[in-house]
Amino acid sequence: MAEKKTEKVDKSQSYDAGQIQVLEGLDPVRKRPGMYIGGTGVEGLHHLVWEVIDNSIDEAMAGYATGVEVNMHTDGSVSVIDDGRGIPVDKVASTGKSALETVLTVLHAGGKFGGGGYKVSGGLHGVGISIVNALSTKVIAEVKRDGKLYRQTFNTGVPEGDIQVVGKAEGTGTSIRFYPDATIFETIEFSYNTILERLRHEAYLTKGVHTKLNDERTDKRYSFYFEGGIQSYVKHLNKNREVINTPPFYIEKEVKGCVVELSLQYTDSYNENIKTFANHIHNPEGGTHLTGFKTALTRVINEYARKNSLLKENEDNLTGEDVREGLTAVISVKLQDPQFEGQTKGKLGNPEVRGYVETVLAEWLSYYMEENPAEAKKIIGKASLSARARMAARAARDTVIRKGALDGMTLPGKLADCRSKKAAESEIYIVEGDSAGGSAIGGRDSQFQAILPLRGKILNVERARLDRMLGNNEIKNIIIALGTGIAEQFEVAKLRYHRIIIMTDADVDGAHIRTLLLTFFYRHMPEVITNGHVYIAQPPLYQLNAGKKKYYAYSDVERDQIIDRLTEEKKARGKAKTDADEVDEAEVPQGEEAPAAVAGEEEPMLDEGEKSRLKAAGISGLQRYKGLGEMNAEQLWETTMDPAERVMLKVNVEDVEKADAIFNKLMGEEVSLRKNFIQTHATAVENLDI
Repeated sequence: MAEKKTEKVDKSQSYDAGQIQVLEGLDPVRKRPGMYIGGTGVEGLHHLVWEVIDNSIDEAMAGYATGVEVNMHTDGSVSVIDDGRGIPVDKVASTGKSALETVLTVLHAGGKFGGGGYKVSGGLHGVGISIVNALSTKVIAEVKRDGKLYRQTFNTGVPEGDIQVVGKAEGTGTSIRFYPDATIFETIEFSYNTILERLRHEAYLTKGVHTKLNDERTDKRYSFYFEGGIQSYVKHLNKNREVINTPPFYIEKEVKGCVVELSLQYTDSYNENIKTFANHIHNPEGGTHLTGFKTALTRVINEYARKNSLLKENEDNLTGEDVREGLTAVISVKLQDPQFEGQTKGKLGNPEVRGYVETVLAEWLSYYMEENPAEAKKIIGKASLSARARMAARAARDTVIRKGALDGMTLPGKLADCRSKKAAESEIYIVEGDSAGGSAIGGRDSQFQAILPLRGKILNVERARLDRMLGNNEIKNIIIALGTGIAEQFEVAKLRYHRIIIMTDADVDGAHIRTLLLTFFYRHMPEVITNGHVYIAQPPLYQLNAGKKKYYAYSDVERDQIIDRLTEEKKARGKAKTDADEVDEAEVPQGEEAPAAVAGEEEPMLDEGEKSRLKAAGISGLQRYKGLGEMNAEQLWETTMDPAERVMLKVNVEDVEKADAIFNKLMGEEVSLRKNFIQTHATAVENLDI
């Protein structure tokens, strides 16, 4: 046996205080920006804007500001202006600096720790505006107080001098203008639409407050003002849907210092859309306010239905799922000491808020239903229909599961599964058509790639309940193949493949099938999208043959770039040949006289100018793919399925409201919405194959 050697460690180089690095001031933010803003991409960049806007909105919530204005300047900076009280400018005893300089240069310094500056606010830790200062090359802060205009400028978080009085001022307020640091962020290009949507939300959540956005780069201007607050928000969310109760139910009450504001409205949709906020912070994971809301809603509707004989004696109570079908609701609470779960503030944890929300909704929704019996009857009718559909869907689902078990197979026969049983390394291609499915099966790496061909178009699930969905073989095959179950039995942890890749033709039918599949995943398996499991394959549009080499282009632009590059390369070779006294013909790249196209594949119709251009580039063949079925197994592998070469789009949801609206527009029953969409975007379509 070989002797095992061990390396001796020099203990004189011990771990001691000398290895401890202390980051002072704002250095921790610049060292680890992701800890404070979540990342240095586009979202992190816009997080700087949100931090400054939130300070202004806190002034509005406290009743001191009536407007917030955001300006996007031509030099790449952004300024946020409010007419609140203005950040104090007198000295803070503990720092010896002005309050303005303190909040801009000291982490965990602010007026939101219960000292009386704010009753409620979105800020908790006093780091927001100092983070903006730390991650900007320059910040210009101006404050109007006591008839004076104060200004202080900062360079990479460091004051360029003391605060100065630079003039007289009317009224009060604060202006923060910042220049994001290009050495920290991947991009410093702000999005007008992203900021616009944020200001829209803030205006809904703070009724009676004006929000404005001015983009000096394009001269775009927009402003929002909603006297109805979240009631207007609910109307906005339902603007393209048929509503059941109108106007939306709305109530605002204060319970033990906590302001509870609720608005709800039912539509003919099959999906629920509930948005929760605490101190204007969106809580996508809900929390105690959502729990209280759901409990009260289910109880009140069942009590009213029993009291007014709208449920038969032998009928079970309506479930929470039943009473929330088609519901759009906004829940907003304002409290002094919010406790959030997680760094992103995605879930509210204050236990007392559950009782506050439950009490307010139970009392005032009961009054609403008693005073509006016609509306109440429609709501309960909608919920009762949902209950019957739920029972039918359960029976259909149980039949599907039982049938699969009796047949002795848990996977659909059309599925060509992979050998690996590790979900993290496995992927499934959902392929349009049996022909393309056959090529994919022949070209795949069967170790980790599974193929599920689809025959025709799946059911549009935007307007279908679960029982009807399970009657569609293609949808049933997808559910069984993925292994997650559906509806209340859905468990994303049981997903058999961590990459679900939609692979359809690059034509109108392919786009339609892709949209149908995305609708199914978004409405019935949203976690596979939010967890980053869904991708869209990008098969090439063109194959170009130049000599013995093949080039694939995934767009018209890329095709033109390849042609231009090959043209320049051919010119360079020609010049080298002219400059030499003698050139061995073998040195010239071979294959420029290759066949015009691959056998059995059609070349696009080319005019004389295009043919001359291809000849100048040394391209002997140009193929335009109209469908996956035109590719053989080898081509499909090397262009679309080989992990080393393929191009894929990852599906994510940046704005839930926009995603919900676009699915309703494209896949809902309202034909006029689709017609307007098509008319608006028709001129942007290229290479439309009909």
